[in-house]
Amino acid sequence: MAVWPVDCFRGKKIVVTGATSGIGAAIARGFVDEGADVIVTGATTQEVDAARAQMPNVDVRQLDVRDEAAVASLFSGLDSLNHLVNCAGVIRRGDEFKPEVFADVIDINLIGTMRSCAAAQPLLAKNGGTIVNTASMLSFFGGGMVPGYSASKGGVAQLTKSLAIAYAKDGIRVNAIAPGWIATPLTKALQDDEARARPILARTPLARWGRPEDLVGGVAYLSSPLASFVTGSVLVIDGGYLIT
Repeated sequence: MAVWPVDCFRGKKIVVTGATSGIGAAIARGFVDEGADVIVTGATTQEVDAARAQMPNVDVRQLDVRDEAAVASLFSGLDSLNHLVNCAGVIRRGDEFKPEVFADVIDINLIGTMRSCAAAQPLLAKNGGTIVNTASMLSFFGGGMVPGYSASKGGVAQLTKSLAIAYAKDGIRVNAIAPGWIATPLTKALQDDEARARPILARTPLARWGRPEDLVGGVAYLSSPLASFVTGSVLVIDGGYLIT
């Protein structure tokens, strides 16, 4: 039986993008608890300031993943990198049918993920590192109010598989998590609307909203030596929503 590698993240350099709140923040805290040296990014000054107050033991930096030069600068300024977790993302319910909003969602969620992967690749190749991207349930089916988000997350799943092939020669494993309905600021409107929340919970076999902390174990596994033969996978973490 496999035993969890003791201290496998201690002293490792890890970047978690879009991690000033929600899922990304929970993942960052999980790595910090394991002794990792974690860099967290957020898109705005307000997000960064709030995260610095809440996570004083974490290096928090401002980064707009739409800015290719800024992404390149962040990674080129690092002396080493062991793991990258891409959590930067947005959703614009109701507005994504506007082409300019659709394009912006794609730019952040999909192209932003690619920018970070490409900029991190030379550093990760030196250490046989890992990448974990953030896909979604909507990587597997459509969302009538969020065409941009759905398209971007479908793209993240395929990007993950493609980079797993391309980066294998460098010893880099590339995987993704696909969260279900998680209680975060992005889903607060749904949580507060009983008429919309009821069918979500009714379809979820575990009968609850997920917590950001529920994603930490999956990311840790995919980043750890226990997953040394796992690449190109999309790990669904959704309380069973997709199987019903």
